[in-house]
Amino acid sequence: MPHTPPAVPDFTRWPSFPFEGEFRVKQLDEPVAVEPPRKGEGSGECHSCNAPDDAYIWVSERWRVRAMDRPTGLPMVLILESRSHLDLGDLPNLLAAELGVMTVRLERAVRSLDGVARVHVNRWGDGAAHLHLWFLARPYGRLQLRGTFLSLWDDILPPIPEPQWRENLALVAAWLAEFGGRPLAEPPRIQWQAPSSLAQQGATGPSAVAPVTGSATSTEPAAAAPLPATPTVTEAEAGPGIPEPADSTDATDPGARESPGDPATRAY
Repeated sequence: MPHTPPAVPDFTRWPSFPFEGEFRVKQLDEPVAVEPPRKGEGSGECHSCNAPDDAYIWVSERWRVRAMDRPTGLPMVLILESRSHLDLGDLPNLLAAELGVMTVRLERAVRSLDGVARVHVNRWGDGAAHLHLWFLARPYGRLQLRGTFLSLWDDILPPIPEPQWRENLALVAAWLAEFGGRPLAEPPRIQWQAPSSLAQQGATGPSAVAPVTGSATSTEPAAAAPLPATPTVTEAEAGPGIPEPADSTDATDPGARESPGDPATRAY
């Protein structure tokens, strides 16, 4: 008997669905007897545990926030990670309560950016074992990007300008730092030129001032510029209302950073 493929679901006709044309549903694979391990099942092999603080835009004693390694199609895509090697269901009660505080705080920070209408908060957990939540900013007025396909649109839309991306990172880091922790992202530097001396300007008049060339902001690499290492943030700096979990562990061994652009990582 010939196989009849299942009907295409209704969401392919939603305005938010990113694709058009003829579609057919894939054949479902047989289930495996044993699922393969996720990335970083052991803390010694975990990219998040081994990443240094300067790979993040903001850090505290128990949480860190990182960005993609380059601009993407959305105004902002950030990942909130626990510093300890824990998954969502492994969090002790006090750290679980603090996760709620951090989720609300980071959502507000991203939503404060110009041109952001909503912030989608997602947790999949199939790609990496270390707890990480995704925060994706939907641009204001882009109604076609509403709903469950926003992460797909992020890969489809042209990247936003790098200066705007770097400025957004710095704003979010500074917003979070108002409640404690340490901001590591810096805004882009302004490129400008001035006469070498006042005598030169007076001799030639105001018209002799060299005009601003190129962009008003720099084109430095997409990664946020690191700051010098500072001592661990104290409880007083962490802000009020966030107690120290008694049974959480810290894992901050230096090492290579997991690239957010890795397709396997983007598998969530």
